[in-house]
Formats: sequence, C-alpha cells, structure tokens
Amino acid sequence: MLHDLGAMAWTDVGSPILVVPVGSCEQHGPHLPLHTDTVVASALARWLAARRGDCVVAPALTITASGEHQGFAGTLSIGNAAMADLVIELVRSADWSQGVVFVNGHGGNATAMARAGDTLTQEPRRTLVWWPSMPGGDPHAGHVETSLMLALAPDEVRLDRAVAGPVPAPAELVRAGVQPLSPSGVLGDPTRASVEEGRRLFDELAEQLLAAVARWVDQ
Repeated sequence: MLHDLGAMAWTDVGSPILVVPVGSCEQHGPHLPLHTDTVVASALARWLAARRGDCVVAPALTITASGEHQGFAGTLSIGNAAMADLVIELVRSADWSQGVVFVNGHGGNATAMARAGDTLTQEPRRTLVWWPSMPGGDPHAGHVETSLMLALAPDEVRLDRAVAGPVPAPAELVRAGVQPLSPSGVLGDPTRASVEEGRRLFDELAEQLLAAVARWVDQ
C-alpha cells in the first residue's frame, strides 16, 4: 500500500505526518472479534492517508490498556503506565516525521494517552491525539461498533449471537469494570446495528478526523 510505513524502504519515507492507529485486543461481546477497535482505527487512518498526500500509516498498536475487560478470555492488556511509556517513546523515535497523529479506537486508553500527551507537550513534540465523537452512541460492542464492523469487516460479525447489555454510568464502569456489569461484555444494543448505519458513522468519523488534522497542521 502506498501509505503503509511498514511496506516502505527507509529511503522512500521522507518527512510525512505519521498516523498511528490505536486499537486493542479485548472482548467485544459474543458477536464481534477481539480486534474490533484496531479494525476501526486502522480503516480511519488509511482513509486519512489516502485523502491527504502527506501521511503514512504506522503499524497499529494492537495490545494496549484494556484492564476494564479483565476476566474475559482473549483480552490482553499492558496497563496505563506501559501504554503511556510506549506512546512517548514512539513519538520520540519519530523525529524524522512532521508530527504524529494518534487515531484512537479504544476509549480505555484515555488515561494513558492523556499522560503521554502531557509529557510530549512539555518536551515539546508535535502530536495530535484524536478521539472520535459520537454523541448518543453506546459504550462498547453495541450498535455503534457493530454497525461499523458490518461496514468494514462483515465476515467477522456474528449477528446471530448479538445480545443487548446495560449502559452503565461512566463512574460505575470505572469502579467495577465490565464483567460484573455485563457478563456478555456488551454495553449497549448491537441488535439495532446495520451496514447502512455503519457506513454513515464511518463517513462522519472520517470527516471529523480529516478536519481535526487540517486544524492541527495549520496551527
């Protein structure tokens, strides 16, 4: 792929904006794959790079901070401290770039990304930490993520297994973690998901990302 950093020779890289998809390896209910966050973040990063001529996409961060999903088989987590250190060192190593854009697909990384962002701002390093905005969306493995996966990777979605789960208050989720609140791992209602909604949501998020990067570049 033209914008795929891992497929390039170093002599072809130059000084682009480095776009880093930030995903996870964590449970997404009985109907979605463990790498759902990575699929979504990577698709958005590739879309951005194809739309702009000054970006390359780094290999995705696929095992990040997912401690809130402890107890579900398949979930892997490196914790907030290690995640923050990873992000800091990654950006420090990318001084050859114009700057680094993190495309976040996993809300559980918020603490680590904030810690890393504070350090990188003080150094200073040119970094944009981007988060999707979906007012009214459900928290995890619900209609939002299921719709996105139906649009991006339909063969990996098992709608016949989809079940609705609770939508707890954020403070309760932080305190208890997911498993005590939802044995299925679902927070929301995936049974309402559709390909059409997934395409609409992806287009909305992609435009959000494009606009955020444009503003950042112009600063």
